[in-house]
Amino acid sequence: MYAIVSIAGQQFKVSSGQEIFVHKLPAEEGDKLTFDKVLLLDNEGDVQIGSPTLDASVTATVLNHQKGDKVIVFKKKRRKGYRKKNGHRQSFTKIKIDSIA
Repeated sequence: MYAIVSIAGQQFKVSSGQEIFVHKLPAEEGDKLTFDKVLLLDNEGDVQIGSPTLDASVTATVLNHQKGDKVIVFKKKRRKGYRKKNGHRQSFTKIKIDSIA
């Protein structure tokens, strides 16, 4: 059984027991979250598609908050002496899917 659910503006294919990284959520470690924007539900071949969502929910537990790898942004214009270096690290939340109901 799996579901396609919208979490923090992104769509994820999730199944029970799976651990995924999503954009940082305003929750503490150990909190239980419920996501109601279920777009598709597949139960061993019985597919239900929402228009736009279904009356189902996905519950998850927040495991921890992490930062992703550093991304370097380097801009340069040749022969002008213009160089700009910038870096960015995205914040993520690791969640574990408990159940799909």
